[in-house]
Amino acid sequence: MVVQTVSLPARTALVSLLLSCAAGAASAQAQDKQPSTLGPVIGSALLCRGQVDNRYFYSWLSAHFGAPYKHEGGAYWFRTGEASLWGTPVSEVMVGDDTNELAFVAAVAEVPPDQLEQAVRAAAGVRHLATDTSPYPLRVSHAGSTIAYYSAGAKSKIYCAKFKPLPARP
Repeated sequence: MVVQTVSLPARTALVSLLLSCAAGAASAQAQDKQPSTLGPVIGSALLCRGQVDNRYFYSWLSAHFGAPYKHEGGAYWFRTGEASLWGTPVSEVMVGDDTNELAFVAAVAEVPPDQLEQAVRAAAGVRHLATDTSPYPLRVSHAGSTIAYYSAGAKSKIYCAKFKPLPARP
């Protein structure tokens, strides 16, 4: 049997390669798993149950789902894999990019607005009432959270948008 030795630089390069592959696999695996704090952090924000801070949510989403896959329409878009809120699949979460006078967080649910409203009401006790009698009405909660039609009625978008606080005086 012939034993071949590997030089220290080659061994170091191999270890670095294996570690980077393992880190990439762990990152991909983390993106497929829903963080245990998705409901309390993102779900509560979508229901307008606290402050909406674009930088905070960008950082939180980046830490749990990786870099945004696009930057469009004044928002950073994050894919959420197999995530769900209120028992409803959620495929994307968006956060404002600070180019707008509003700070906002939004999510795309894989169900029509009426089903999302029922799920939110059953799980969180928050009602979203239709704003008019049109075929595609917005549904708004008392706190200001809004459910809208998205993608020809097969999906819905839920969001909370608030005016940014005034800057502190010097």
